[in-house]
Formats: sequence, structure tokens, C-alpha cells
Amino acid sequence: MLLLEASVQMFLSQIVIAIILGIKVTDHSDDLSKGYAIFVVVLVCTFVSAFAWSWGPLGWLIPSETFPLETRSAGQSVTVCVNMLFTFVIAQAFLSMLCHFKFGIFLFFSGWVLIMSIFVLFLVPETKNIPIEEMTERVWKQHWFWKRFMEDDNEKVSNADYPKIKNNPNSQL
Repeated sequence: MLLLEASVQMFLSQIVIAIILGIKVTDHSDDLSKGYAIFVVVLVCTFVSAFAWSWGPLGWLIPSETFPLETRSAGQSVTVCVNMLFTFVIAQAFLSMLCHFKFGIFLFFSGWVLIMSIFVLFLVPETKNIPIEEMTERVWKQHWFWKRFMEDDNEKVSNADYPKIKNNPNSQL
């Protein structure tokens, strides 16, 4: 819920900033009235506060709590790598995008906030009050989408069964 609540706050902040800058600031004007400038700063602070209590910390917390115990360290490593890579890409591209898109950069990022929100709404399960040890059974194997990627315990083939299967001429191995 925190991600979805913050998404609304972030989306609306960016849309309103884009509208104000699109209407009030043109290529031939060099000032924004003091009232609009203060309002834009308040909206930027609103966006930052929404990110600070939701997407910022939860982007690190959710993966650490949802990966199965067997793959948690590898999953968290990938999470850190992807997070830092995209932070670098956005930091490098932001200024040139701002120069080319102008107020449209706020529409661009609000579009990504909308996509992230849709992803969370449909594909990120609620994990409140579920112990980490039970995450696979109670969350991932029950989720409408992710359960198709989960291995059923009945389908597992243990190493002890391999010689029996290997010597069986009817096996598929």
C-alpha cells in the first residue's frame, strides 16, 4: 500500500509541475512569478517526500524480504546492481533530457511512475505479517501470476532418484 499511495502523490506532483512549467515558462520568457515558483518548489518537495517514505527505502527492503532463503544473497546482489546502474543512467541522462524535453521531462518520469504503479498493483504481492521462511509457500506459490514459475515439490527430482531414472529405459533423460 505504501508504494501505491506514494505513487499517486509522486504522479500528481510531476503532472502539476509539468502543467505549470509548460504554460508559464516558454523559450522566450526567463522568469516564473514568485507564487508559481514557490508552488513548484512545494511540489518538488512533495515528490521527494513521497519517494523518501516509499520507493526509496522500499526498493531495498522488499527484495530483501521476498527472495527465498536459498537465493536471497544472489537476488539482493542483482537488486543492488540494477538499482545502482539505473541511478547512474538517470543521473547521466537527466540534464540533456531536461534541455531537450523541457517541461516534458516531468511527464516522462510521471509516465514511469504510472508504469511502476501498475506493476506493483498487479505483480507485487502483499507480504505483511508473513515470515521470511514461509514466503515461498504462502506468497509466491499462491500468487496468480508468479505461481507458474514456482517449482512444485512433487515435481522435484532428487539426486537420490537420478540413478533409478538413468537406468530406466523409459525415462525422458
